[in-house]
Amino acid sequence: MLKPKQFEKRLGQLRSWREYGFILALAERNYPNFALFAELTAPDHGARVRKLLDQGWEMLGSRDHDLDVFQLLTHLSHCAPDPDAHEVYGVQPALTMVELLEQAFLCRVNPDKPRAAAASAASFAVVMTFIEFSEGEGLDEDALVDLFEGHELMQAERGFQEFLLEMLGEARSTDEAWVEALKATAANDGVSNLGLGLDADPQ
Repeated sequence: MLKPKQFEKRLGQLRSWREYGFILALAERNYPNFALFAELTAPDHGARVRKLLDQGWEMLGSRDHDLDVFQLLTHLSHCAPDPDAHEVYGVQPALTMVELLEQAFLCRVNPDKPRAAAASAASFAVVMTFIEFSEGEGLDEDALVDLFEGHELMQAERGFQEFLLEMLGEARSTDEAWVEALKATAANDGVSNLGLGLDADPQ
């Protein structure tokens, strides 16, 4: 496992399609969180965002795609949940997933702005908030820190992000087989970074 400064350095070194692929993979891992929420609130949005994710992977694998990133961003914005309109916990992980995909797309619009560190932190924050929500009631700050540090979901998130850095760092091109392997790893058989699959209860 990388030390914190090593991890931050590796994040900061991501550029171009590697940064895009990193954030896109985080969005993929977070997708079930969105789909679960959409099932309860806007069932058609789950399929719409799934299509946008797939188009994101298409852009990673092909330089000759004819996708309009600005149009994708517009479609995505229509699916973003309003946290003020919902009282259930699941709205925040769903919104974070949309924001991660948005940041991935924005990498294509403005590749010079670093986005990987913020995306990494957002994905970690989803896990931390979920742990606090589900297991942290009544704990003081020190006890929460101990809970986070030893929790299997936090360890899994860290392991996943470090694996992404390794896989992206070693890659020299984005051929179809490599993209499919990265996508499959990120999809994690339909289980999110919160340990939720599409047959689980988001509340």
